[in-house]
Amino acid sequence: MSPNFEAMTSKELIAYALAHREEVEPLRVLYERRSPDSETVWFSPPQSKEEEQQQFELFKKMVKEREEKYRRENPPA
Repeated sequence: MSPNFEAMTSKELIAYALAHREEVEPLRVLYERRSPDSETVWFSPPQSKEEEQQQFELFKKMVKEREEKYRRENPPA
């Protein structure tokens, strides 16, 4: 009987998929969990040094927010 992939955390699912590389179902579930493209942020090439700095600061803020979210959702064992 196959495990309930839907009930697994992403971390558990990745570990399972790596240990059972011949199985496709865990990869399908992982693929379905991916972030939708609507969350994608596109940066245009900056037209000035000021705009470049603004984009860089925004990018750093986004990375920090995602790191914090990851830490909240995946506390150390």
